[in-house]
Amino acid sequence: MVLVPGIETITVVGAGSVGRVAARLCARAGYRTLLEDISGQMIEPALAEIRAMLAGDAASFARIAPFTRIEDSVRQTDLIIEAVPEDMETKLEIFTVLDKSAPPGAWIASTTSAFSVSEIASITLRASRTFGMHFYNEALVEIVRGVETSDEAMAVGVSVGERLGLKTIQVRDASGLVIGRLRALECNEAFAIVQEGVASFADVDKACSAVENRTGPFAWADSVGLDNLLQEMERLHKVYGDRFRPNPLLAQHVKAGRTGRRAGRGVYQY
Repeated sequence: MVLVPGIETITVVGAGSVGRVAARLCARAGYRTLLEDISGQMIEPALAEIRAMLAGDAASFARIAPFTRIEDSVRQTDLIIEAVPEDMETKLEIFTVLDKSAPPGAWIASTTSAFSVSEIASITLRASRTFGMHFYNEALVEIVRGVETSDEAMAVGVSVGERLGLKTIQVRDASGLVIGRLRALECNEAFAIVQEGVASFADVDKACSAVENRTGPFAWADSVGLDNLLQEMERLHKVYGDRFRPNPLLAQHVKAGRTGRRAGRGVYQY
């Protein structure tokens, strides 16, 4: 049995959508939570959203402390959850700072699903203490083992994920992980069904949500962005071959600027 060290303070680096979810779940689970974003403009909106989501739970919100300097936010922390946008250069720069500034005993997790945890960890002097925590839908977190990730690090990830109230699965470092690959294939086939005239966008979503009681593939794709889905499909296609070749209808939507909810139109109008 692997002994799991006590985790009391968690720093979340990045106050975007993923970082906000991570910070809220950490605070609600009783962790002292330090939320950092280098852009001062992101912190206040992030705190406002978290406060609204934690309405009636002032104690949890009080556990969150905002920061705008990475170095200050990680000096006294047990676990760092990196949640910055999916840009490899940015992640490598941040992990360099984290490695230099965090206590030697701190653990580092990346929320990436697009890049290799092993590659990110390789620029640090603590690859054995680095792992992935890919959050999915506030229901599940994929704990990702890099090439050098220790059993203890994996145990930390699983322990924290379970305390956050999430289901956890352990995944080897691979493009798309588990959920990303399954969702990508489902969405690609959903576009093929519509392209072939078998069923409408709405009816495909209705079928999936009725049978499995979850968001249909098109509503989900609009929420994450069709352009982001297309980029992920193209990455997976390079790694795994033709079964991940993006459907032409998906590419047509992106070329037409129908990229999803944030653009006001994707598969559906908003």
